[in-house]
Amino acid sequence: MSAGLAARQAELVAALVAGGPLPAGFDAVRVEAARRALLRKRAGEAAKAWPVLAAALGPDWVPAFAADRAGTEPAGGLRDGWDLARNLRRRAELPGAAAVELAAREAELRYDGRSAPRPRALAPLRRTISGLRRRR
Repeated sequence: MSAGLAARQAELVAALVAGGPLPAGFDAVRVEAARRALLRKRAGEAAKAWPVLAAALGPDWVPAFAADRAGTEPAGGLRDGWDLARNLRRRAELPGAAAVELAAREAELRYDGRSAPRPRALAPLRRTISGLRRRR
């Protein structure tokens, strides 16, 4: 592959998923349609990782996701949904059930907003203690 072609492909990808400018020679309407379709696909992936958040937002799920994640590179459903949930919480717009889902994730995993979430050291112990308390 030539360096020129690789550069044009990178420009197109940036326009589709990272808010980059429209590369010369591409139809703006078609690129915008593809960008919206990719955001809907990302919203579907995030909904699988964040089912309570998606259900709590109901018909506003895809528009809220698209508004929040447009112009950001895909980070995977778990991270995209987590970033959305944190942004909604910061704006005091996170529904109650989704706040519980976010709190449970934050108890289990450590996520700094940049790198992949990692298990917290004491999370397995907390689950065991919680399970023992429920058995009483």
